[in-house]
Amino acid sequence: MELPVHHFAELFAQLGLPSDTAAIKAFITRHSPLPERIRLEEAPFWTPAQARLLAQERSEDADWAVLVDRLDLALRGGG
Repeated sequence: MELPVHHFAELFAQLGLPSDTAAIKAFITRHSPLPERIRLEEAPFWTPAQARLLAQERSEDADWAVLVDRLDLALRGGG
């Protein structure tokens, strides 16, 4: 059975954020760099629901986990 393949824009849509390329770049620019001492889901710019979604997807190693990791990297200035 194949796992679903999700796109970065879909993660932003799941988070209830604008998901077009320009909006994603603007979000990352506005919130970067995220300090290493702060876990992605603990960043102050998330709503409680967004933080729960990010933590849950990562902890369950769900099919969204790769994109959550990509977002984490991007917010820390690595991508």
